[in-house]
Amino acid sequence: MGSGSEYGLSERGEPKERTPSGAGAAPRHRVRLDQPRAPRRILLPEYDPEAFGRFSERIARFLGTGRFLVWMSLTVLVWVVWNVFAPKALRFDEYPFIFLTLMLSLQASYAAPLILLAQNRQDDRDRVTHEQDRKQNERSIADTEYLTREIAALRMGLGEVATRDWIRSEFQDLMKDMDERHLFPHDGSRGSDEGDR
Repeated sequence: MGSGSEYGLSERGEPKERTPSGAGAAPRHRVRLDQPRAPRRILLPEYDPEAFGRFSERIARFLGTGRFLVWMSLTVLVWVVWNVFAPKALRFDEYPFIFLTLMLSLQASYAAPLILLAQNRQDDRDRVTHEQDRKQNERSIADTEYLTREIAALRMGLGEVATRDWIRSEFQDLMKDMDERHLFPHDGSRGSDEGDR
């Protein structure tokens, strides 16, 4: 039996590094398929997309409630009343309310993508639910077809089985036939069979 070096194995049984033939060739780094790759360094910050999605859904749900409308209306009302009736030195947004407009447009620009993200997540959930419902319906249809075939086979099998009524009618027909042939006496008593012995 040959040694491991004939098969490209080292003394410990691991594959040897092969170098291309020729003088001065540098050894190549061999990729091991039996070991996981070392993780790459990522310079960008990492975040959990599911956590961000859940957060966006909570915000989108809150934006769709009456409580949000009440708080938003109260905020705008307090803002306008403060900047109209407060002393001049304490006002921070004069009559055209430019800063209020900026804040409302900023809130709307963040609310729209959050609502769309929440809708996309809901669409994904609905797609999975519809797929599961479709598979369940296919299984139910297959079960129903199987049961229908089994019931049809049972009916065909029962069509060939003698029922009690059929046997009773056959016995009655046989009794009538025997009466017509006078095998039984009409008075209902049978003759003695002593002469036959």
